Amino acid sequence: MPTSITITSEFSGSVVAKGATDDLSAQLLRRAGFKQIDDWHGRRHRLPTTTPLADQVAIASHAAEMLRAARYDVTLPPSPDTARMSPSVHALGPYAAEAELLSITDQIRAAEDGASLQRAVDHLLHPEHGALERVREALEAAGEQVNDLDDDAYALADRFGFASEFVSSAQSELVDSEAELRRVGAASTSYSAARSVRDHRGAALATPPAANQAKVSSSSSSAPAPCSVTGHPARAATPQR
Repeated sequence: MPTSITITSEFSGSVVAKGATDDLSAQLLRRAGFKQIDDWHGRRHRLPTTTPLADQVAIASHAAEMLRAARYDVTLPPSPDTARMSPSVHALGPYAAEAELLSITDQIRAAEDGASLQRAVDHLLHPEHGALERVREALEAAGEQVNDLDDDAYALADRFGFASEFVSSAQSELVDSEAELRRVGAASTSYSAARSVRDHRGAALATPPAANQAKVSSSSSSAPAPCSVTGHPARAATPQR
């Protein structure tokens, strides 16, 4: 039974390949240009939302060709165009803000280093313009509006107020995380490089086994004459007359 792989476009505009659970199909997708992601959702492959539309179409088509040549069952729109491969951020109807957040999520998942991850996360955590601050304000405003519309609905207003405080706590937990995000992955890379240098240096300084054997042989051939108890070299016994 051939493995079925589906290549589709998400609402955020990111092209995703699902179903490539074996190593061969995953390798073919990576070769085509997809980035592999392994998390609690399982294994999948995607293109960043920043990938131009023409490149999305070309990469998806090339991946499908290679997979089909390897006898995989691939589902891909036969003639991917702008409407199919890159849906508008307003494809969620009135939920335009949610579509923008999906796009941010794709940027976060597509980050290849700490700096690009920090730039993507900044859309969430910026103290003035970040998404979390906008959500906090909206929840706070909802609670105030409930109070203005109905004095007896104070319990509901309090719930919105508590939710706003929870978001504020999340912001406080992540404040000043920019520098740490930029350093993500840098330490392990530096450690690997330093370890590689140490390994090469140790290999260069190590004495070859043949040299060690030659040194032992040389020491054996030039061993000093045995000494007497007094510390002087032993002399041959003088024959008695």
